[in-house]
Order: sequence, then C-alpha cells, then structure tokens
Amino acid sequence: MPPSDHVLAFLVASAVTIGVPGPSVLFVISRSITLGRRAGVATVVGNALGVYVQVILVAFGLGAIVERSVTAFTVVKIAGALYLMYLGIKAFRHRRDLATAVGQPVTPKTVRRIVREGFLVGLANPKSIVAFMALLPQFVDRAAGGVPQQMLMLGAMWFAIALVLDGAWALLAGTARGWLAGSPKRLEAIGGAGGLTMVGIGASLAFTGRKD
Repeated sequence: MPPSDHVLAFLVASAVTIGVPGPSVLFVISRSITLGRRAGVATVVGNALGVYVQVILVAFGLGAIVERSVTAFTVVKIAGALYLMYLGIKAFRHRRDLATAVGQPVTPKTVRRIVREGFLVGLANPKSIVAFMALLPQFVDRAAGGVPQQMLMLGAMWFAIALVLDGAWALLAGTARGWLAGSPKRLEAIGGAGGLTMVGIGASLAFTGRKD
C-alpha cells in the first residue's frame, strides 16, 4: 500500500488530469450527444477499462516497450487514430438517423458494442500509457515492495475517478441531447458535429509525436 500522502497526491493529480476536457472527454461527449446518456456512460466504462489494461501493462513493465520503441509507439498510435476516425466517419454518415434513433431503447447488444468500442479506443491511446509510465512510479513506495501491486491499486483509484468525472460529462451531454430531441435539424447538426469531432480527435492523435 502506498503511503497515505502519496495516495492523496495521486488522487489530486488524477482528478485534475481526468477532469480537464481532453480527447477522452470529447469522445465521451460526442457519443453521449449522438447516442444518448446510456451510450455515453457505456463509452465511459469501456474507455476506462481499456486504459486500465494499460495500467496493468505499465505495472508489469511492458509499457516501457512502447515508451522506448518508436515503432511500437507509432503502430499503437496509428491504430487508435484510424479506429477513432472510422467511428467518426460512421457517425457523420448516419447523422440523419438521429431523429429516428432518439427515444428508442438501447438493446444489450448495442450497449456491449459501445463498451467494446470505448474499450478499444482507451486501449489504443498511446498518450495514456506514456502518461502512466511517467506518473505511476512517482507515487509508489519502492522500499515497501510489491511495486506492481501498488501501481494496480493506484490504477484502480484512477479508474474510479474516471468513472465519476467522465460519467458526469456523459450525463450532462446526454441531457442536452434529450433537450434537443424535438428538432431533427438540430439533431442532424449535432450528429455531424459529433462525427467530425471524433475524426478531428483521431487526426490529432495521428499527428501527435513523441516528446523525446
């Protein structure tokens, strides 16, 4: 168990990092507006699970491969960017379907699909794994041993914070979507904007380079 002062400092750093709108938050907002609050929350869960896999990789040393290897970093980065852009293009093409889709119940299969999509986006985000490589080692107590377990515990705390803060963004965006449900034109514009936002995020990720 990391010292209590380390845990507190990590919680503050995590809350600031997660709470400030970035690519993950924009992705969640886009999904919540275009598909509704349930889909937004499902995206949050999937994204957080995907990123937590990165915590596991970092805890057991595999994240260092991505950090040290330009090739590995580039492959993961491009894969994540292309997948995000694919989702954005798909959302833009079907933007006119929003008016029909609003109010329809989301089937369990659809939710699972949305969670899976969020998971893949979170897993394929190289920024997160590099950030964890830099952040997690600062808050463990190496003298106490069990460093991987300490990192997993800190990662679980990050996971909980992400669910709360990103979930709040999803609910807020989903509520705004419900308010606009009576206007097909507005929904079409929102669907198009959400799709383009995801394409933009993917493109930005593709052109983000290493800092070394």
